[in-house]
Amino acid sequence: YVNNLRNIPYFKYTSFKSHRFKFSSFFKSLVIELDKELYGPDNHLVEWHRMPSTQETDGFQVKRPGDVNVKCTLLLMLDHQPPQYKLDPRLARLLGVHTQTRANIMQALWLYIKNNKLQDCHEKEYINCNRYFRQIFGCSRMRFAEIPVKLASLLQHPDPIIINHTISVDPTDQKKTACYDIDVEVDDPLKGQMNNFLSSTTNQQEIAALEMKIHETIEYINQLKTERDFMLSFSNNPQDFIQDWLKSQSRDLKLMTDVTGNPEEERRTEFYQAPWVPEAVGRYIYSKMQQRRQELEQVLGIRLN
Repeated sequence: YVNNLRNIPYFKYTSFKSHRFKFSSFFKSLVIELDKELYGPDNHLVEWHRMPSTQETDGFQVKRPGDVNVKCTLLLMLDHQPPQYKLDPRLARLLGVHTQTRANIMQALWLYIKNNKLQDCHEKEYINCNRYFRQIFGCSRMRFAEIPVKLASLLQHPDPIIINHTISVDPTDQKKTACYDIDVEVDDPLKGQMNNFLSSTTNQQEIAALEMKIHETIEYINQLKTERDFMLSFSNNPQDFIQDWLKSQSRDLKLMTDVTGNPEEERRTEFYQAPWVPEAVGRYIYSKMQQRRQELEQVLGIRLN
C-alpha cells in the first residue's frame, strides 16, 4: 500500500503475512520513479535489485520529504521460476504465445511446425520454412538444432508491472492508501510431497512392480486383440481369409528356404511334389517345435531335455 505520514510521503509494499512466501521473493527488481522536477535528476529514482545475498522481506519503505501531492510510477519485475521470456511480436502473433517459458515456447513452435507440415518428408532434421518463418527467421530452410540459436534473438525480458499512483498529503483524501492485486505463480505444495515419494526406495520398488504389472496387462490385451482380429476376419469372410492365410504361409516358406519361386508354378500340385518339399516341411515343423519349447521353458522355469 502507499500512504503518507506527517506530510512526508513514503511507500510501503507488503504481502499477506499468512503466506509462507516473503513479499520480495516474488520480484527480481523494483524501481520507484518520483517526479523528476520535484526531486531532481539524482534523487527521483529508488531501485532495489535481487542479489545472491539478498535477505527476503515482507515490505519496502521509502521516504522523501514533501508537502505537495507527488505522482510516482512503480516498476515491478517478477522473478519467474523457471524464467519467462517475451516473444518477438511477429512470432507471438504466429504462435499465439506472448510471454512464456523457453520450454513452452519450443513446444508451441513444434506444434506449429507439425500442424503446418513444415518438417521435411525425406530429411526429418530439416524444416522447410513457409513465408511467415522466412520473414521471422530469415531463411528458407533450417535444421531443428538451429532453432534455439535463432530463437535467442527473438526473446526478450518480460515487461514489468507498471503502477501509476499519486501520493496525496491531503489528510481528508480517502485515496491515500491504495491496494493492488498482482498475480504470481507459486509451486504446487504437492510437488515436494511427490519428490519425497519418488525418492523413497520402498516406493520405487512398488512403482517398479506396478509398471511391470501394467506392461504385462498391455501385452495380454494386445494378445487378446490379435486373437479377436484373427477370429473376426475368419468369421466375416472365410474364403478370403483362407486365401490370405495361404499366401502368408507361402511367403514364410520362401523366407525359410531362401527360394524365390514362380507364383504360377506354385498354384500346381506338381510343384509341391518336388524333392525339396519334405525337407522344407521338416525344417518348418522343427522351428515351430523349438519355438514352443522355449516358451514352455520360460513359463515353467525349467530346461527341457
